[in-house]
Order: sequence, then structure tokens, then C-alpha cells
Amino acid sequence: MEDHGKLKTQAAFASILASAALTAGKFVAGLLSGSLALMSEALHGLLDVGATLLTFFAVKAADKPADDEHHYGHAKIEAVAALIETGLLMALSAAVLFEAARRLIVAEPPLVDANWLTYGVLGVSIIVDLVRWRSLAAVAEKTKSDALAADALHFSSDLVASALVLAGLLATDFGFKDGDALAAIGVSLFVGVAGYRLGRRTIDTLIDKAPDGLAEDIRAATLGVSGVAAVEELRLRRAGPAIFGEISIAVARTLSPDRIMAIKASVSTEIARRHPEASLTVTANVRVLSDETVLERVLMAAARRRLAIHHITIQEVNGVKSIGLDLELDARLPLGEAHETASALEAAIREELGPDVEVDTHIEPMEIEELTGQDAPPAVTNRVANALARIATQSGGVGQVHNVRVRETTSGLVVHYHCRVNPARTVADVHADVDLVDRRLQAEMPDVARIIGHAEPTRA
Repeated sequence: MEDHGKLKTQAAFASILASAALTAGKFVAGLLSGSLALMSEALHGLLDVGATLLTFFAVKAADKPADDEHHYGHAKIEAVAALIETGLLMALSAAVLFEAARRLIVAEPPLVDANWLTYGVLGVSIIVDLVRWRSLAAVAEKTKSDALAADALHFSSDLVASALVLAGLLATDFGFKDGDALAAIGVSLFVGVAGYRLGRRTIDTLIDKAPDGLAEDIRAATLGVSGVAAVEELRLRRAGPAIFGEISIAVARTLSPDRIMAIKASVSTEIARRHPEASLTVTANVRVLSDETVLERVLMAAARRRLAIHHITIQEVNGVKSIGLDLELDARLPLGEAHETASALEAAIREELGPDVEVDTHIEPMEIEELTGQDAPPAVTNRVANALARIATQSGGVGQVHNVRVRETTSGLVVHYHCRVNPARTVADVHADVDLVDRRLQAEMPDVARIIGHAEPTRA
């Protein structure tokens, strides 16, 4: 990757040499010819030398990395340098305008005697200004340097000013005595306009004006990321070539923390893809979305308290919501403590759905310790597998029992098995069929404490 800092420093140093050489030539030609327009250009060039020196040191300082006192780096030093250059341009413009007006008012303007040196200096100046303007503008665009952009503007103004001076001297040579003074006025006005444009851009940077159109583009890109419900806040500021800022997005509160982190990462990736120069901090705030279901809101109330619930029943009775659910709690808890937990959950659900909602919880014991055990003897496993196959065939809805595993634990036998069912059947119907098989097996084998049946779609 190209070193932008080195590129900017080289461009600024070349500008110093070019400005110094042109200024010396214009001073000599201006003194010999007596041209106010050319002398004003020489003074303009002298300011340019100071400005390019300022640019040289500014771009070196701006490339310093962020530190404890400058968290966003030092890039705004370039904007400060550009603002100083703007002030110099405006001061020069006012001084030249004043002197030109004075010469127009006096009865006999000073004699202007342009010679081959004067025209030669102006010709060389126009060529050098053109080359340096194009070169500096390209580097400034590539590196997003405010100071180099100001320097490029200086050389472009020099180019136009030299052309005006040349036109004024030619008019004077052809007998138009006020040509030089009018050319000087043109130079001063052009320099003033250039300074105004540069100052406006520089002040925009210093007061943290967001780059035109960037906020709208980043907002649109963020809203295009799946899972982003809204962009709540977006702040951008430019510092040299970099864009810093913060963006706050809204996401559904029903999403898991991992999913929210993934959405934030996707937003950062999309912004970086569109605008590599932008570095934004992404914040995600959860909110209630209008399309949340009652079931999702009940699950959220339980999830906030890290409670395991299942078998949720939602009814509408005479215009009143009725919620029933199974709540799993530590089997060793005293009933009084468990009831307090259940009551707190019921209150949270009413707070979520409204005070008139009926909520009833069925407390179930939850195993919180791992069961130690071992594989059952082959004879026991075969007996369980045969019973499962027979019961499944009798039930009609479940078939092809396979992958049967039986473990002996201190609580009894734990059975795992897979079976196949018609893929077109509903989850509710399949659950009922598998549950029927489980109950019949436990009825035949009371030593079976737990059964986990995994239903798979029938293969074509």
C-alpha cells in the first residue's frame, strides 16, 4: 500500500521550491517593469511560499498517530493550516484591490514598461502553475489532504492571476493606460473568491460538518442489513482523509445476543465496503417491534429472568388473554421459594401484556446435575429396541425405529432412539405420535426413567 504521508510530504516540498522560484522571478520583473499587477502577483507568491512552508510542516504533523490527548489523530492540523492560508489570501486580495483603486483614481498612473523578461517570467509562471496545480490536486484528492488542496488552489489562482497580469500588460502596451490596474483588480477579486471557497471548506472541516451525501448513503447501507429495524442516530466528522463517527441502530429485542453482535458486525462490514475511509462505532439498541407475537413477548419475559419455560398455551376468553405455561425449576427448591419465582414471572408477563391478562404456571422439577451412567448390557438394549419397534408398528404414525441407545443411571434407564415419519405431517401430530410410543414403552418397562425420541422425515 502506498505511503500517503510520504507522498504528501514530497508534494509539499516540491511546492515550496516552485513557489520560491516563481516569486523571485516575479519580484525582479515587477520592479523592472513597474507593473502593479505583476508586483501583486509577486506578493501573492511570497505569501504562497509561506503557505507552502506551513503546508509542509502541517502534513508532517497531521500524519502523527492518535495519542492519549488526540484520540482521533492529528489530521485537523491540515485544516488549521488551510485556514491560515485563507486568511493570507484574503489580506493580499484587500491590499491589491486598494492599491489598484488608488491608481485608477490618480490623474496620471505610474508608467508601466513591460519587457521580454516580464513576459518571459509570466510565461514560465503560467506553465509551472499549471503543472503544479494538476499535480497537487491529484495528490490532494488521493490523500484527502486539506492542506494540499489549499496549495493546489493557490497554484490554480496563480495561474489565472498570471493570465490576467499578462492581459493587463498587453493592454498597456497597446495604449490602454489603466490595463495594468484593472488586471490587478481582477487578480485581487479572483484571489478573494478562491480564498472564500477554501475558507468555507476548511471551516466545514473544523466545525465537523458531515461530508455531503455521506450520511444518507451510510444510512441507506445500514438499513439494507438484515436485522436492522431503524437507524436511530448517525454522527460523522471528517479529519483529513479519515471519517470518524458513531451510528446507533435499533434491533428486535427478541434476538439473541449472538445474533445482535452478528448484525453489528454486518453493519460495520457494509459501511467499510462502501467507504473504506470511514471508521464508525456501531451501537445496537433493542426495541419492541410492532409485529411481536404474544408468544414472543412471553418468552422474552422468561428469558430476561433466565427461566426455562415450555408448553405455552395462549387463549382469548371473553376478550381476556389467558396464558398457561410449564416452568422448570430446581427440583431441590422448597415450594415456597419456587412459588415466589413463579409469581415474579407471572407479574412480569402481566407487565408485558397488560394487568388484565390471566397467567397460570405449572411448576416442574428440572434436573440440574449430570446423570452418571454407562451403556446398558446388549441384552437390555435389544429388549428396549424390540419393544420400541413393536409399539411403533402398532401406533401406525411412527416407523423405522433405529439408532437405539440405552444407558443405566442412578435414576433408571435413559433411552435414546431415532424414528421416521411422514415429512408432510405437522409437528403437533408427530409429537403426539412419538409421545404415545414413549408412554407405552414406560408402561411396559417401569425401570425406564427418561425417553428421548428423535423424529426424522421418511426417506424418498
